[in-house]
Amino acid sequence: MAMVDQLREWKVVCSETIEDALRAVPRHVFVPDVPLEKAYGFDPVVTHRDAEGIAISSVSAPGVVGGMLEQLNIRPGCRVLEIGAGTGYNAALLAHLVGFTGAVTTVEYDAAVTQSAREALTKAGYGDVTVVCGDGAFGWADNAPYDRIIVTAGAWDIPPAWWDQLADGGLLLVPLRMRGLTRTVALERDGAILRSRSVKECGFIPMRGVCAVAEQNVWVGGRDGDLLLRVDDGQPIDAEAVGGALDHPGTVVWTGVPFAMPEILDFWLAGMDGFCRVLASRDAAQNGRLVAPMFFWGSMGVFDGGSVAYLTTNADMSELGVCAYGPDGRELANRVAGRIREWDSVGGPRMKVRVEVHQIDAASSSDGWLVIDKKHSRVVVRTVPTA
Repeated sequence: MAMVDQLREWKVVCSETIEDALRAVPRHVFVPDVPLEKAYGFDPVVTHRDAEGIAISSVSAPGVVGGMLEQLNIRPGCRVLEIGAGTGYNAALLAHLVGFTGAVTTVEYDAAVTQSAREALTKAGYGDVTVVCGDGAFGWADNAPYDRIIVTAGAWDIPPAWWDQLADGGLLLVPLRMRGLTRTVALERDGAILRSRSVKECGFIPMRGVCAVAEQNVWVGGRDGDLLLRVDDGQPIDAEAVGGALDHPGTVVWTGVPFAMPEILDFWLAGMDGFCRVLASRDAAQNGRLVAPMFFWGSMGVFDGGSVAYLTTNADMSELGVCAYGPDGRELANRVAGRIREWDSVGGPRMKVRVEVHQIDAASSSDGWLVIDKKHSRVVVRTVPTA
């Protein structure tokens, strides 16, 4: 199968057991309304939308699926809970990996999505998977404890049920939102603490239900303007003030720091007040209405009062820069640039991230680079040099 061959070549999939599962489970059965070349392509496939046309369920891109299974480290005989059944495809892969001695339970929020997943699993030969319609925040206590819990929707918090239903020494794999940054974090339970074994960049449809926490969307330049700020964790923002930032000329400050993919830099910047995601209009960047952000979709940035700054690069992508708009744009750009130079001086891209999660009512650790208190948990992020 060409899809799996390519994932092997890219080293997204490294283990033979996961390769076997991807070859054995018929992906097209779970996306019956799309052509085979799309079903076995490398992009996600949206399968359900709400009344407003917003995607509420999809089958993730094969690279994301394979990468998460590698992080999850499934073994035959494992008891697995999946939060977010979606099409049922991932549950089928899990069932293949745990074998006849294991068990898979998958929980889906939407009744129609639940039914279609159940039908697809039966058709594909994985009818033994327990498919439950319910709020994934509560897990499924009837089949607990679980050796593995995998969450296939973006989660802002770690609810108590996941702690309670995960066996000690078990793994929780969750796309966890931290100051607007989403990473799939494989967390091993060590008593009352969850400690990361791996952290990878990702993007997912957000969870719905009692644990849903929406980001604030703030337009710069009016509704459907050239910049959109996505602000997480309930940070206060003066939408009216920042909305007029583009009325001021832009300023760019070059850092002298070579370009690097921002997986770790994003966490370093997330320690600043006003950290946010900045999404940019491609038309505005191409036509010179604003300085192009680091990537065509935008970049991470910082707002302060009526000013906003975001990362950019020079034409050959050899140097990191900061562009800012607003009455205090230059000062904000210099502040962000200083943080980037600080990051570079202590290791830059040679650093890695470690994450710990504590239950909020028992949390004591507060010595991380980022300490993020949520409703049920305290997330502690540390940046450390690689070996």
